[in-house]
This record gives sequence, C-alpha cells and structure tokens, in this order.
Amino acid sequence: MLTTTDSVQLKSLRVLHINKFHYLKGGSERSYFGTADVLIRHGHNAIFFSMSHHDNLPCSTSDYFMPDVDLNSNDRNPINQLKIALRVLYSFESKRRLSRLLDGCPVDIAHLHNIHHQISPSILHELKRRKIPIVMTLHDYKMVCASYSLLANERPCEVCCEKKYLKAVSRRCVKNSYTKSILAAIEMYLHHKLLDIYDTVDTFISPSLFLKNKLEEMGFKKQIIHLPNFVKNFENGEERIDERNRKGISVVYFGRLSREKGLLTLLKAVKLLQDNNTVAIKVNIIGEGPLKDILKKTVEREKIHDVQFLGYMKNEALYREIKRSMVVILPSEWYENNPISVLESFALGKPVIGTKIGGIPELVKNGITGLIFEPGNARDLAEKIKYALNNPEKMVTMGETARSFAEQELNAEKYYQGLMKIYRSVIEKHR
Repeated sequence: MLTTTDSVQLKSLRVLHINKFHYLKGGSERSYFGTADVLIRHGHNAIFFSMSHHDNLPCSTSDYFMPDVDLNSNDRNPINQLKIALRVLYSFESKRRLSRLLDGCPVDIAHLHNIHHQISPSILHELKRRKIPIVMTLHDYKMVCASYSLLANERPCEVCCEKKYLKAVSRRCVKNSYTKSILAAIEMYLHHKLLDIYDTVDTFISPSLFLKNKLEEMGFKKQIIHLPNFVKNFENGEERIDERNRKGISVVYFGRLSREKGLLTLLKAVKLLQDNNTVAIKVNIIGEGPLKDILKKTVEREKIHDVQFLGYMKNEALYREIKRSMVVILPSEWYENNPISVLESFALGKPVIGTKIGGIPELVKNGITGLIFEPGNARDLAEKIKYALNNPEKMVTMGETARSFAEQELNAEKYYQGLMKIYRSVIEKHR
C-alpha cells in the first residue's frame, strides 16, 4: 500500500484502471492495458472496471463489470432505447457496481481512459465521494466534441468550441443521425455545463501536444499534462531492403478501415502511380472496419493492381508483415492524437509516410523518421511513395532513426517515471 515521507513516495499502489472495453479493440485499449502492465512490472497492483463482452481478457473483478450494450443496435423498442439513453447520460448502475467493487477492493488512485456512453462519467461522483485521486488519459476530443472526432461531413470541424454543442445537431455529427446527435448534445450540456462533472478529475493526461493545445483552444479549462504513449521494445533483425530486388516492394497500412483514415486517398495515389508506370508497388492493407467493402469495390472498379486486404492481424503475424514492408503509410484525414501504429512502426525500424495533421508531425519528422504529405492530397502522397521506392537506402536510414527515437523517447521506463510524477502530484493534493 501507499507509504509516505516528507515528499510522497509511492510503493505498491493499488491502481484502479477504468475503460469501457476490456479487450484489444483499439489504441485506447492498448494504452489501458499497457499502463496497467508497466505499473504491475514496477510492483504496483491493478484493479479493473469495465464492460462485459465475449472478447474480454480474463479478469478477477469481471463480476462487477457493466452489462454489455450495443449502441449501434437496430433495436427500435422505445423502452430499450430509453434505457440506453439514460445509461449514456448518467448511469446509476455504473456507480452502484463500482461502489461494490471498491467496498471489496480499496484503491489509492483511479486512472481512467475511455468511459463515455457504455460506462458514463457518473462513476466520477462515486470516486469523489470516496476521496480517491483521479487521473484520466485523453484518447480523443470528447471533452469538446459531441462526436469524439472533431469531424463533420468528413472534414475537420471545430464549430462546437466554447460549448456550442447544439451545432452538432444541425450537422448531424453523430452517425449522421438527428436522434443520436440530439442525445450527444444533451450529454455534453449535462456533463460539461450543468454538472461540470469532469471537474472531479485531478489531472488529464494528453499523449500529444496537439490534443492538449486543441482542447485548451476550444475552451476546455482543466489541467492537462503532456505525456506521450510508450511502445515496447521489439526484437532486432527486421528484414532490410534488398537493392537488387526493388521491383514489387510493398508498403503497408494497418489500423481501422474507416473513412477518416484516408484510405481512399491512398488508393487514388496508388492508381496515379500505376497509371504513370513510374514504379512497381504492392500495397498491403491490414485491419477491419466499415469502409472495407467500399475499398474493395474501389480497387475492382478502378482496376488498381497489387492491393491486398489481409484482414485483422495482431502480435507476431502483424509485426512480420510490417517488417516485410519498406514503409508504413498513415494517410489520416482527422486530428490523430498519438497513433500507436506510428510508435509500433518506429519500434520495428520502419519509417512512416503520414499526413500533416493532428499529432502525427510530432512523431513523423519529414526526411528524418519518415515523410509528411498534405491530408487528402493523393498526388502529394503519390510523390512521397515514389520517393520512398526510388530511395530505399534513405528509407532504411529513416527507419533506423525512427527506432532510435522510439527507444530513447518513447520507452516504457520514461513513461512510467512521467506517470509516477503525475500520480505523486495528485496524491499529494489529496493529502
């Protein structure tokens, strides 16, 4: 348990980790599990609170988890819809379940990740009642945007700045639905204006400077500390580019297949290169998502050659495909935060061709750890791919620089020391 001297010294903390998904669904879950893992390896204890799901990893506190709910269900039963709406707005059930968990598992500090909708920030009132210090890692723009992403009509959008959430309704920002957008706007007004519920959080953690600055610029006045995500060390010995076998070199995208990721721009760029017969290129697209069928149909209709959809991959199978590529491409057209895909590419010694948007340029330094292009600009992306394929030796050098950057600046120990500094500060504040 917690021990103190003149300044707070933290040993064997009992840390409550809260996230709405308890399986590796995306980047926020990697952060959620990764944070718990690095703390456990330093002698701290982990207690989890999340939502039940058939893909969940084993957990000793799963009996306390919230029941699974599908917010995208087509169930039109008005009673069921009302139950979901009330859960999104303020879940008394979340508070009760968390309270029972804490009765049996007292904790020293709570570390929150994504809690919106499936769990709801109602749990913050229970944590405050028990005087538990709270930190929260930010993974998106939910603190200022009803739809998380600062996107409307597939373009970056900031019209809800300074708490003007009704604009989300007129733009149907949430799933292009008036009903869901109205519910999201009500949720934002309730949590941020009426209850000011996030005032209970002692410190927010932002993995990117861009996210921190954007939230502050849009009127979010809480304390935010910049602490980048970390990436684990990978084995050395990734495959090198063979100068004698440049023909047919591959590039790879891995992540969610959704419109804001810019994958249609990637296909346009590949089509431009193939039509001009400038370079031979193979493209491997790894992942699943709502845009997959559209992407496949685009490849067929436009007769784009050598594009493979490899589906969802993880761990060694994924790393093997990344190692086989010359470069990773992240063509995002939304304000990415601190993308795990870039960190993992760097750790594997691969440079990244990424867009000049969000937190990507904080990691991808043009000509140093990769190449930068304008979001949505297929011609610019085509030029960057062409450069990479025509300069394999430079891409190897960029990959080595990217690996060194990850090892020195994005390692688990540096993250742990930064996190403990934050923990120490909020625990001292509560004393």
